[in-house]
Amino acid sequence: MTTLTLHHPQHQPARYVAGVLLALLLATAANWLGSFPAVAALGLGALTLAIVAGIVAGNTIYPPLAERCDPGVMLAKQQLLRLGIILYGFRLTFQQIAEVGISGVLIDALTLSSTFLLACWLGRRVLGLDRDTVWLIGAGSSICGAAAVLATEPVLKAQASKVAVAIATVVIFGTLAIFIYPLLYPLASALFPSVTPGSWGVFTGSTMHEVAQVVAAGHAVGPETENTAVIAKMLRVMMLAPFLLLLSARIRQLAPSATSSQTTLRFPWFALVFIAVALFNSLHVLPESVVSRLNQLDNIVLATAMAALGLTTHLSSLKKAGLKPLLLGLLLFVWLIVGGGAINLLIQHLLS
Repeated sequence: MTTLTLHHPQHQPARYVAGVLLALLLATAANWLGSFPAVAALGLGALTLAIVAGIVAGNTIYPPLAERCDPGVMLAKQQLLRLGIILYGFRLTFQQIAEVGISGVLIDALTLSSTFLLACWLGRRVLGLDRDTVWLIGAGSSICGAAAVLATEPVLKAQASKVAVAIATVVIFGTLAIFIYPLLYPLASALFPSVTPGSWGVFTGSTMHEVAQVVAAGHAVGPETENTAVIAKMLRVMMLAPFLLLLSARIRQLAPSATSSQTTLRFPWFALVFIAVALFNSLHVLPESVVSRLNQLDNIVLATAMAALGLTTHLSSLKKAGLKPLLLGLLLFVWLIVGGGAINLLIQHLLS
């Protein structure tokens, strides 16, 4: 009986090839386009470009191909996504925590938790949005943009349209931040003498959405700001794993009647592997060239997952979401600048 099941057509690997190749093709094009300096300067990374390419293709050429490509596209959107998040651990080391110090850890933790809790209150109580949309936007705004939204999706089992809406909000306001933050620096340093290029880097890394956007905004201010911003940002990314574990526990708490099998499926095991990979990377066992190759592979894997997400996103679903998700993203963006700035100043004052 088992042999017959394994050889059933729906279990044949060949059925996944077409969809995976299509998503991979879009991801490769996005990575190529993102390598141009003019595009990189805008903070438009491969992940953003991949989902845009996927949405365009998904609403034009994909419908006639859907029956043949859907199995592979779903594989890319789910399994490859988890692999991409795990490989993301090779971008992090626990030595980075020491470089930003206890103040950087506290700033990141307070900014993350306050932003997500504010998202829950505003989204659910004030704007009346559904839970999944609120949590996805909250995760993207409070941690690391599109990558956090993608990592949260398997825990929530959210619809593709809600994931796409959440990614759209963090991309829009994260891109605006690239231009706003460098303009704010002279004003902030004039009003607050304690604001230095280094402390502005911590503020940038602890409050902006995407890693690529942090690099672009930090670079516009100066090398010291850029370096500190990247370290603070990567430390914030490292908090993704415990965030997913807490979120999974909260879901089980809200649905105690769920079966044990459902609970197991919702537990983000890939988050634990993500932490293990980051720990392993902290030992510096692998040569830098190998880690660089793994990061390049991860770029392709995550971009492929983003392209697959785009292929399954229908513009009609995005229109149904309305303006409320964008309003939530805007309010969180304002909080990250004002509230995040206050957290930075307070912690630096207390620990100086």
